[in-house]
Amino acid sequence: MKNIGLITIIDNDNYGNRLQNYALGRYLEKNFNVKVTTLLNDDFSNEKKLYFIRKIKHILVGKKYKKVLNKKRYASFSSFNSNINFTSKKINCFSTLKEYDFIIVGSDQVWNPYFRRLRDVDVLKNVPVSKRIAYAASFGVANIAEKYNSKFKEIQKFKAISVREKTGEELLRKKIVRNDIEVLVDPTMLISSNEWNNVIKKPKEKLEDKYILLYFLGEINTYRKNSIKEFAAKYDCKIINVLDKESSYYEYGPGEFLYLIKNAFLICTDSFHSCVFSIIFDKPFVVFEREQNHMQSMNTRIETLLDKFELSNQIYNGTNISSNNLKHDYNRAFNILKEEQKRSYSFFVNALEIKDSD
Repeated sequence: MKNIGLITIIDNDNYGNRLQNYALGRYLEKNFNVKVTTLLNDDFSNEKKLYFIRKIKHILVGKKYKKVLNKKRYASFSSFNSNINFTSKKINCFSTLKEYDFIIVGSDQVWNPYFRRLRDVDVLKNVPVSKRIAYAASFGVANIAEKYNSKFKEIQKFKAISVREKTGEELLRKKIVRNDIEVLVDPTMLISSNEWNNVIKKPKEKLEDKYILLYFLGEINTYRKNSIKEFAAKYDCKIINVLDKESSYYEYGPGEFLYLIKNAFLICTDSFHSCVFSIIFDKPFVVFEREQNHMQSMNTRIETLLDKFELSNQIYNGTNISSNNLKHDYNRAFNILKEEQKRSYSFFVNALEIKDSD
């Protein structure tokens, strides 16, 4: 049995990265003779020369800037984490990870420097080249400053590289010389709806019979809010905003989040992963362009998703939500997904050096 170390985003406050983390480990262990361990990583480990300076600074002022989490929400995420195999010891930019046969970086925005990623540990600087694999890694943005070019020199050495967005492929082709870069689906799409049912958790409180689920990581302007309210009134639906910190829904973990999507009348979102799960559970959804101040656009990942699965008609028309948004047909998307799953399988067979006997 091969030991696989997984480096991804560890955040007990984001549904997408928890679910994709679970999905990749689950998929690999189900389909190949491997053991997958998610490697907890030290947030100070941007670069060796800065490691100790940043660690000391964190100790001195860290409490002041520590993110305040809703305790019940955090507990819900912690409960879901029992589905994932984590290391007890954190790694950092000095770690060589000799105990693993391969190290996989991905998925999610593990290479977005504006999210404090694309660190030495994210490009596996100390890991032997023969062990370096990137699966559906995301930059999150279309352009990255030249000061990060040294990181691309490390990515150049990877044994196998796949990214999640077309823009990621284009960015890499500008920065490195490789002709084997693939654009592959997010790990959440490698698992069937029936398998996801195993980790769905029904909320304790009674939900409305018909509801529109809102999941917006950016802002929702007044015009959009009114458009959603008008549609809800027309179809006699309640509105559930899972990120409303004043509601009990905000305390839901990833399992409850999946339940909300699976049972929603309609999903309105600017989130990549809520689009993914809407497709998986065959639910109608409307995609809004994310509104975010002073940040580079991260809409490329949703654009790649909708383009790949021929679902661009799910994008909000800028005027109103109509009955046409409820008339969804994902048969074509499901057929495309089967082919994408085959591509991902082949990628891992080659990258992990899987033989028939394995």
